[in-house]
Amino acid sequence: MWQFRHLPIDSLAVSNTATLSAEVGRTTGSPASRRLRAADRIPGVLYGQGMQPVVLSVARRDLRVAISGPAGQNTILSLSVDGKSYNAVIKDLQRHPVRRNVSHIDFMQINLSEEITMSVPVHLSGVAKAVVAAGGLVDAAVDLLEVRTTPANVPNEILIDITDLTPESVIHLSDLKLPTGVVAMGDPDMLIVTVLMSRGSAADTQAAATAEGEAPAADGDAPAAEASN
Repeated sequence: MWQFRHLPIDSLAVSNTATLSAEVGRTTGSPASRRLRAADRIPGVLYGQGMQPVVLSVARRDLRVAISGPAGQNTILSLSVDGKSYNAVIKDLQRHPVRRNVSHIDFMQINLSEEITMSVPVHLSGVAKAVVAAGGLVDAAVDLLEVRTTPANVPNEILIDITDLTPESVIHLSDLKLPTGVVAMGDPDMLIVTVLMSRGSAADTQAAATAEGEAPAADGDAPAAEASN
C-alpha cells in the first residue's frame, strides 16, 4: 500500500504557503555576493514567463521561517519585491560545498492555475519484517521524484509503506498511486524501491527455498541405489 501525505489548498491562507520579502538593486558579482552573505542575506533572482529576471536578495532567517512548514522547499510563496507581490516557488537552492548553507536562490513566478514540475521527497515508512528476517535491507533508489501538477496540488512528500515487502520485492514508478491530478515524470520502469541482500543471506534464502521444494522420502522407501543392492 502506497500512502501519500497530501494537503490540498483552497486558498493562500493555509500552511503550505508563506510570505517572504526581498530587496532589489543588489550589485552582481562574486565580491558583492560574498558581502551579502556576510550580512546574512542570500543573493538570488526571480524569473518567470513574460517577465524580465529580477536580481534580489532575501534575509537568511526570513527564508528559513518561510520554508519551515510541512511543504518545505515546495512552499508557495507570496514574494514581495519592490512593492509588488508575486506568487512564486523556489526552483533552485545552491549550497556551500562544505558548510552546506544556502549561497544562492532562484525563485520562479507561477500561475496558480497552470501546471508546474516540482521535485517531491520520497520517504519510506514501516518495517519490512520478511526482508529483515532474511538479512536484507530495503533501499530507496531515489530521494526525490519529479511530479507535474498545479502549484496548490503538489504533495508535501511521497510516503511508501514497505511493511509487506519480501526479499523478491521491487517497486517501479508505475506501481505508485499518486493523488488525483498529480503525474509522475520519468520512465514507468524506473526503480523507486529495491531490496538489497548480502551474498550470505541470499545464499541462505536460496538454500532454504531449495530444501522446502524437496519432498522427504517415506519410511519404507529406500534410495534407488540401495534398493538395487
